[in-house]
Amino acid sequence: MKTISIIGTGLIGGSAAIDIRKAGFAQELIGVDQNPDNATKALELGIVDRILSLAEAAAVSDVMLVAIPVSAIQKLLPSLLDMVPPQTVVIDLGSTKSLLCEAVRAHRNRSQFVAAHPIAGTEYSGPTAALEGLYQGKMNIICEKELSSEHALSTAEELFSVLGLKTIYMQPEEHDKHVAYVSHLSHVSSFLLGLTVLDVEKDERNIFTLAGSGFASTVRLAKSSPDMWAPIFEQNAHFLSHALAEYIKHLQQFHKHLLNGDTDQLYQMMQQANQIRPVLDGIAQVSPVK
Repeated sequence: MKTISIIGTGLIGGSAAIDIRKAGFAQELIGVDQNPDNATKALELGIVDRILSLAEAAAVSDVMLVAIPVSAIQKLLPSLLDMVPPQTVVIDLGSTKSLLCEAVRAHRNRSQFVAAHPIAGTEYSGPTAALEGLYQGKMNIICEKELSSEHALSTAEELFSVLGLKTIYMQPEEHDKHVAYVSHLSHVSSFLLGLTVLDVEKDERNIFTLAGSGFASTVRLAKSSPDMWAPIFEQNAHFLSHALAEYIKHLQQFHKHLLNGDTDQLYQMMQQANQIRPVLDGIAQVSPVK
C-alpha cells in the first residue's frame, strides 16, 4: 500500500484517484491543487483524503501523479524532481511528451520519472467531472522507458494495470506525431466547427433548433477546457500543423468538387473515408464510448 499524491484533482487526476482507491492500491490519497475551489471539492467528494502543499506532499509520497496542463507540467517537473525523496516515483499524465521529456532528460533524478499518456478523457473538467472506470480498457503510452529506473517503471506499470489501462511504449516524437492526428486534430476540428456554427447562428436563430445527434457528437469536444488544450496545441504545434495541412487539403478538394457539381468525386471521397469504419469498430470493442 502506497501514499499517492495527485497533482491536479480534475478529470484526469481525480478519475485516477477514484479507481486507485477502489482497488485498494493506496493507503492514502493526497491532493495538491493550486485552485482552492478544486482542492475543496476534491476533498468533499472523497477523491482525496487531505490537501497538502507540493513540498509537503513530495516529502511523504511514494508516487506523485502529475495531472495538470502540459505547460505547467513542463515548468514543474524539474523542481519536483529536485525535492522528492530517492524512492519516490513521479509520473506525468500529459497529452504531449517531447517537451516534457526534454525538460528533465539531463536531470540527476530522471530515473525516478515516468513519462506517460493515458489516452482517455471527456469534454468536462474539474473534480466533479472525475469518473470511475474512465481508464478501463483504454490505451496508455509510456515514453523513454529506458531512462526510468526498474523501480519507477514497475511501479508505474502496476498502477496503470490497476486503472485497467493497456500500456505500450514509444519515443516522445513518435508519440506526439501520432496523437496530433488521432486526438489533437479532432479537437481543433470540433472547436472550429463550433465557431463556424456560432457565427451563422447570429443571423439564423433557428439553426440550433435543427441540430441533431450528429451535430452534437461531432461538436462535443468543443466543450473541452481551453486551459488544458491551448498548451497542448502550443507544445505539439510542429506535428499538429502537418496534420492540419493534410486536413485542409482534403477540405479544399471536397469544396472544389462541391462547387463543380462533381458528385462522383464527392462519393469517392466519402467511400474512401468509410475505410475508417473497421478501425472505429475495433476501438468500440476495446472500450465503450464514455
